[in-house]
Amino acid sequence: MPRRERVMTMSVELPLWRALAGYRVLTMLYAIGLCATAWSHFVRPWVAVAYYAVLAVWTLATLPKVANEAACTRRFLAADLAVALTGILLTPLADNHERIAGGGPTLPSIWTAGSVLAFAIRGGWRWAAVASTAVAVVNLVERGSPARDTVHNVILVWVASIAIGYVVEVARASERTLARALEIEAATRERERLARDIHDGVLQVLAMVKRRGTALGGEAAELGRLAGEQEVALRTLVSGGLVPVSRVSEDAAAGAVVRAVEVPSEEEPAGPVDLRSLLAPYACGRVGLAEPGAPVPLPHAAAREVAAAVGAALDNVRMHAGEGARAWILVEDEPDEVVVTVRDDGPGIPEGRLAQAEGEGRLGVAQSIRGRLRDLGGSAELISVPGQGTEVELKVPKGAARARGKKAEQR
Repeated sequence: MPRRERVMTMSVELPLWRALAGYRVLTMLYAIGLCATAWSHFVRPWVAVAYYAVLAVWTLATLPKVANEAACTRRFLAADLAVALTGILLTPLADNHERIAGGGPTLPSIWTAGSVLAFAIRGGWRWAAVASTAVAVVNLVERGSPARDTVHNVILVWVASIAIGYVVEVARASERTLARALEIEAATRERERLARDIHDGVLQVLAMVKRRGTALGGEAAELGRLAGEQEVALRTLVSGGLVPVSRVSEDAAAGAVVRAVEVPSEEEPAGPVDLRSLLAPYACGRVGLAEPGAPVPLPHAAAREVAAAVGAALDNVRMHAGEGARAWILVEDEPDEVVVTVRDDGPGIPEGRLAQAEGEGRLGVAQSIRGRLRDLGGSAELISVPGQGTEVELKVPKGAARARGKKAEQR
């Protein structure tokens, strides 16, 4: 079967990069407008015009550079900060001393903060601290003295950029943690699916070979012993965890990426199927089937899992209740759910036996029955009274089954 790769991309940084690009454009327009309103106060207006021309071209031309982490290189950050610092140092040449001493804005004005924020988003709080310190030093040089408003603005940029840089670092760590959690969840579900399939096939055969070989004796007994050893080893491997190596997580430019490589079992028919048709093969001389007169439609994936859970319950009847035990399957089509009940007339299950079996790696009830129904959004309830048989009730909500069927079709 062809392998399918499903990729999930998560990034809390992407909105920050988009916001930064918008901020740079808006603050560039703001700085130019601020200059236009105070044009008469400039002693060398041509210096301001030349700088704003460079600033406008630089801002618009470098918008792709602030689109994501990969595009925002260190060389670009250094050049961008140089443009901001140059504008601050050119302010005394373009503006008059009185306006500067009175707290007038620098040529780049608040556009400088965008350059510092780019450092914060790209490299975290340490890079932000370096860039904001450089801006602080150049602002003090431009003013000539640590004026009150200058110190206030410098501290504001410093604190804001460092805080944003720290938040970005925390967000990146959270993305990686979430990606790893999704990877583990996918691996766990795959392990449970493999455990069910192995239990329904290989483990059942090994257990049968062990019993028959022991009963026959001779060379068959040795074969049974080997089969028993392999059964124990395989149960230990399955219960210990099979983690597919194809699942990886990585921190890419767009954020944390989780890849899940899936191997589909078989092509499923489109639309719902009648659950009765999948349960009919189980009916035989010692297994009775009671079903509604009308079809019981379920998505193929959900119907297949319910039928497999019924098969696992009947396997337990044959294995633990004996060859002579009788079983009955009852199918009920309720308005909101489908209920399938499997009942036998065997000796029942001793109290605590299920927990002991699960601890030994025997996953018949834990995975082949309860695990399947849990994945469908349903439930499996087992009622057993020693000497009075066992009853397994499987409930599948129709809404959850339809949702799972659509998800399987999308894959």
